[in-house]
Amino acid sequence: MSDLSLLFMAGANTVEEQRARWERKRSRTAKELLETEHKYLEQLDLVVTVSILAPSDMWVPSGSTYLFLSLLLVHSVLSLHLERGNLGPGLENFCQNLELYGHYAENLEQANKTLKEQLRKKKSFRRFKKLQETRPQFQGRKLEDLLPLPLQRLHQCNIYSIVITSEYAAIISEAVKSISEVSRWVQDTVRKRENSLQLLRVQKLLKGQKTQVLTPGRWYIREGWLLVVPSKGEELKRRMFFLFSDIFIATKPCHPLHPLNSNKLACQAVYPLHQCVVDKVFGHTQSQGGLLSLSFPHKTLLLMSSEQQDINDWYQSLTAAVR
Repeated sequence: MSDLSLLFMAGANTVEEQRARWERKRSRTAKELLETEHKYLEQLDLVVTVSILAPSDMWVPSGSTYLFLSLLLVHSVLSLHLERGNLGPGLENFCQNLELYGHYAENLEQANKTLKEQLRKKKSFRRFKKLQETRPQFQGRKLEDLLPLPLQRLHQCNIYSIVITSEYAAIISEAVKSISEVSRWVQDTVRKRENSLQLLRVQKLLKGQKTQVLTPGRWYIREGWLLVVPSKGEELKRRMFFLFSDIFIATKPCHPLHPLNSNKLACQAVYPLHQCVVDKVFGHTQSQGGLLSLSFPHKTLLLMSSEQQDINDWYQSLTAAVR
């Protein structure tokens, strides 16, 4: 037998081995998808049961019951398809209902807020919730732990659908695309909600309402203490700075004995980033800390930190925000 024939047979064997490995991986993933689907259905059913059992005057999150019931129905159908080995049709039906996850992500913040209000206001609801959570199906978890489960499941489905390949290649390819799109929608919704909470937190930290942090389109980036180097021979001043996507805020602590604002910060200046030029004066090497220069049309800030990594992080965040 010629060397060319041997090479061809070796290549064929390699291809067959690769196909066999992929088939084993697909089979394992499909089995794991079904097992985790059953577990997820049990968790969904817990929340739906609590929602149904709760008296109307102590209702849990507004609007969440309908969404949980809808998700329970969608995943019951998907589970049935998976049990019968109909992966393609199951994912196709699942993708037709993916918008539920986007709406759930948009509703989650209000759901958590309503749940906290009910727990704070109603002793009867606290007793009801505690009684439900003692059921063995909860396995020591709280009702709050179950609310984010749909978003976690969507992420899992995204991973599973990418791994699985079968005779339904076209359907699965479309499923991967659809799930990825909704995952991005959910992630964007979560990011916006987290950003809103950060803006609100900073707004509450500042004394008075003169500085408006809550502005549409503004994104929180970071905050921290830095030393301000004065232009004249004065002492270094330790100040708290807040960096957003469009502005840079300098603040100082209010007097600790102030009756109303002892835990708040007084805004000293708001600098627009579109007029800013950022330079690292020193701190390029592994020195002890560093110094940044922030140049504005009518002001130059010299900011110092004794932490090398801290000054590097600030430099990267500021240059990215300015860009």
